Amino acid sequence: MDSNLKASLKTLHAELASAPGPVDEELLDLLAQLDGDIKQLLERRVAQENAGTGGVDATMDTTTYGLAERTQEISAKFAVKHPTLEPALRELGRILGNMGI
Repeated sequence: MDSNLKASLKTLHAELASAPGPVDEELLDLLAQLDGDIKQLLERRVAQENAGTGGVDATMDTTTYGLAERTQEISAKFAVKHPTLEPALRELGRILGNMGI
C-alpha cells in the first residue's frame, strides 16, 4: 500500500507542476504540510517494520491522524479553483482512508 501512496504523491506533484494558472499560497501551504505529514508517516512505518514492531504506533503525533480527511478537505478547495488537480487529491485521500490513516 505504501507504494500506491508514494505513486499517488508523485502524480499529485506532477499534476501540480503542470497546473494551468497559479495555485494560491494557502493551498500550496496546505499541500506542503500534508506532504510532510505523509512522508513522516511513511518513514515511521519503515522504522517500525525494520524494528519488527509493525502496525501503527500509538505514540505517533496527532498530525498523522486524519490525513484522509484533511486530504478530502484540500481536494474540495482544489475542485473549485483547479479541477484538474482534484482527482489526484481524491485518489490520495482514498488510499489514506483505505490504510486507516
